[in-house]
Amino acid sequence: MIEKHVKSGEIYIVSTPIGHLDDITERARQVLCQVDLICAEDTRHSGRLLEAIGSKVPMMALHEHNEAQKADSIIERLAQGQSLALISDAGTPLISDPGYVLVNHVIAAGYRVVPVPGVSAVVTALSVAGLPTDRWLFEGFLPSKSSARIKRFEALEKQKCTVVFYESSHRIEKSLEDMVLVFGDQRPVSVARELTKNFETVLRGTLGEVLEQVQADSNQQKGEFVVVLGGFVEEEKDLLTDPTIILLAKELQQALPPKKAATILAKVFGGHKRDYYNLILSFDHE
Repeated sequence: MIEKHVKSGEIYIVSTPIGHLDDITERARQVLCQVDLICAEDTRHSGRLLEAIGSKVPMMALHEHNEAQKADSIIERLAQGQSLALISDAGTPLISDPGYVLVNHVIAAGYRVVPVPGVSAVVTALSVAGLPTDRWLFEGFLPSKSSARIKRFEALEKQKCTVVFYESSHRIEKSLEDMVLVFGDQRPVSVARELTKNFETVLRGTLGEVLEQVQADSNQQKGEFVVVLGGFVEEEKDLLTDPTIILLAKELQQALPPKKAATILAKVFGGHKRDYYNLILSFDHE
């Protein structure tokens, strides 16, 4: 007897490969073969995936232009006890893809929404970028016009965490040029192209270096891109050369023990007590 991986009256949000077919999970394969209906962003595109995994489940086109209109009929199917799956063209649905409107309608109607996790381009790119991943901000697709992109970048100029963008082939060069304009050519960046596909590449370096590579190689201007930008790093000021701090340190030296004076300076200006302590001791050798 075949194990049943779906339940009636539930909708499954199923992640699908972003390129390499073998990246589909076994659970995703089973769900897509057992539900009563699959809602797909592009039925022709997803039809190739379903054929490859042996699924004969019928599909319904569901995209950003019709999901609000389709929501009621989908909820009616759930009420009848059917099980449904939602997939996008690639990756995890709702992540810069349709599905948000439908999912909220289903939740409001009281039916269970079940995640079937798998590949996501943003997480895949982060894993190989070589940039900090403890905190990151996903900005999705960038505006098509340069002026709007620059405005978006300016709002993110001082963002300290790693920032991730999606970009298309016909705009990647211009987008990198706009990044250099706002962030400077020394900001670290990773540009992942065609992830998990035959022509996958990952460029790493400063914005200036990566832009030069993209401009020099037309192949690096083709495909789908995930741009991972390093966060803003504030330049550390050399507090120990600040004339105001030196003057105050000398005054405190006259009135307090070096350790106490160093503690006060660190509390007021930041930095390490040991550095202020050594600064105060250096005055004895002047």
